[in-house]
Amino acid sequence: MGFYDDLNHVERKRKRAPGVGRLIMTSITSAVIGGMVVLLMLPTLSNAGYINMVQSGATNAMSNPAANLFAQPISVSVDTGTVQAVEKAENAVVGIINIGRTRTNYWSNSSEDIEQGQGSGVIFQKKNGKAHIITNYHVIDQAQKLEVALPGGEKVDAKVLGYDMFTDLAVLEIDGSKVLTVAELGDSSTLRVGEPAIAIGNPLGMKFSRTVTQGIISSLERSMPMDFDGDGQDDWELDVLQTDAAINPGNSGGALVNIHGQVIGINTLKISKSGIEGLGFALPINDVKKIVSELMENGKLERAYLGVTPYDLTNVPRYNWKETLNLPDEVTAGVVIRNEVGKFSPAGVAGLRQYDVIVKMDNKDITNGAQLRKFLTLNKKPDESVEITYYRDGVKNTASVKLSKTPQQ
Repeated sequence: MGFYDDLNHVERKRKRAPGVGRLIMTSITSAVIGGMVVLLMLPTLSNAGYINMVQSGATNAMSNPAANLFAQPISVSVDTGTVQAVEKAENAVVGIINIGRTRTNYWSNSSEDIEQGQGSGVIFQKKNGKAHIITNYHVIDQAQKLEVALPGGEKVDAKVLGYDMFTDLAVLEIDGSKVLTVAELGDSSTLRVGEPAIAIGNPLGMKFSRTVTQGIISSLERSMPMDFDGDGQDDWELDVLQTDAAINPGNSGGALVNIHGQVIGINTLKISKSGIEGLGFALPINDVKKIVSELMENGKLERAYLGVTPYDLTNVPRYNWKETLNLPDEVTAGVVIRNEVGKFSPAGVAGLRQYDVIVKMDNKDITNGAQLRKFLTLNKKPDESVEITYYRDGVKNTASVKLSKTPQQ
């Protein structure tokens, strides 16, 4: 190699040297920055459970620094309030099987039961070898025979202790020897809108027995009009809780449970229309308690009897408000006495007549016949008195009426 070749070789080596230095410095800088980032993230990674920072002493942490960089096993607890509530209440929810009649199978010379429908029920009491179940009246309606499907799958015969169509409640009795769980009834007066609500029942029958759905209490004050005879007039107003927990056919009579596993409602109906979801309703358990105790004692609700046939003022043509009833302008709702009032009925004795318009009972507004019936059912007993405010020929009057038992009772 000549002189100039050696010189060029030396120059090329000198030109490469600075590039190598920069590369080394860049690597060192990157390593330092990366280390600082990791150090800064250590608390976050530790809180998230990905690494375990040993705080018992610097010696332990430094003796095996690589060990703390591995993810540690995380134990996730599913023992939540909802799970505990379901576990407490679910075995008190049973299936109700409505059998209409028995059909004879001529080919096998045997008989078989024909089911009319299936629903749900809640075991709320076990006493003297018997267990008692709350369910809806419409679940047992027209049954010739009733069976109860227990949580273990066994079916037992049920006896009806009492029922009421208007309040949509019924009480059944079964042999209690195989009943292991009784529901705890809560207090619906303490409920708040937005708190959790858990529905337990048998949607679509026993195939989906004790299905659990969860939502919230959507409203505490809903009143659902009920027209039982299809005459276009509401016969009753059902006071209900509203929930968005999924309720389907077969859930009727089942439990609506709070986060403590207490039954705070009896699921009874839902609004089922295209485009509408999450509108389910339950009877408040405080109302249920009062009615069930009377059904168990008397087999029915003993209603106070007034002796009038109510007709909603809003269904009367507006022309007759002035020309026939002579009502003042401030009267916009009430109940017209439609029938001839019997002379010896409670209303007749108090002086009420046909076409009088009742607007208050014990100073509580009465706007329709359903409210009138409900007020007498839930607030009055036979032989008690009620003060009625009414209009006759445009003049406001009051009358004290001593109520009696309903004649058919």
